[in-house]
Order: sequence, then structure tokens, then C-alpha cells
Amino acid sequence: MYNKILVAVDNSAIAEQVIEVALTLAKAVDGKLMLLHALSQNAEDSPLSFAPYASSYSIDLIEKFKEDWKQYQQESLQKLEAWKQKAKDMNIQVELRQENGNPAPIICRIAKEWQAELIVIGRRGHSMASEILLGSVSSYVIHRSHCSVHIVQS
Repeated sequence: MYNKILVAVDNSAIAEQVIEVALTLAKAVDGKLMLLHALSQNAEDSPLSFAPYASSYSIDLIEKFKEDWKQYQQESLQKLEAWKQKAKDMNIQVELRQENGNPAPIICRIAKEWQAELIVIGRRGHSMASEILLGSVSSYVIHRSHCSVHIVQS
């Protein structure tokens, strides 16, 4: 069955649902989990997603962006740690990973490296137009992953 389950989460509202589905699946098959969060500057909650674009930046502004990004990384890691503890409390083997960059290729790469047999990921249900213009992480993963993908619909 699915012994190695990669769980791709972000900081959106659906992440909790994704975790619950993954915990249920892992418990049912006595599987291992890897919790993965790819930190993207384009994420809705990223401190850099609405950063002003200018021809030049002051040192103070750059330092502020660095501080905001560091805090974002730490807060995201704390969420992963809390979910990791929840899995451990259920006697599920779990590890976590957090990386910076474009989530879709990171998810596929880590799943392959870790030899995941299933990826659990959420889908927010953006309109067809926004998916065409912006792309969709879940769509990318479905079409490019080496293993099965379970989509949790918001």
C-alpha cells in the first residue's frame, strides 16, 4: 500500500484538512509521513508577496524584508513542528522538511528523493481563469509526480 506519504502543506486554511487526511491514511496503513512546506515569496501569506517594486532599495528596507522573511520561516516551521508532534502522539513515524522556492517542483523533487508512494496535497479551488494565468501547484504535481497523488479539496 502507501508506506511513505509526503504531505505538502502551506499556511492556508486547507492545510489543517490536508494534515488530517494524511494522518488518517498513515494510521490506517501504518505508514510514514514527511511533512513538507515550500516557502514561496509568491504565497499569499508571504511577507514578500506584496513587496514594493522599485528601481532601488535602501539598506533599511532590505534588512526589514530579511527580518520579515526570517520570522515567516520560523512561524511556518513552528506549524510543521506542531503537526509533527500530533503525528508522533498518534504513533506515526514522521519527519519534516521546509525549503525555499517554487512549491510545485520542490514537492515533486522531494517526493522522488524520499521515494514517496503517495503525495497528499490540498487544492483551493481557484477559478479556471486564475489557474490558467497563475498555474496550480496541485495540477503541476498531478502531472509531474512519479507517484500517486491524493487531492484534498477545500
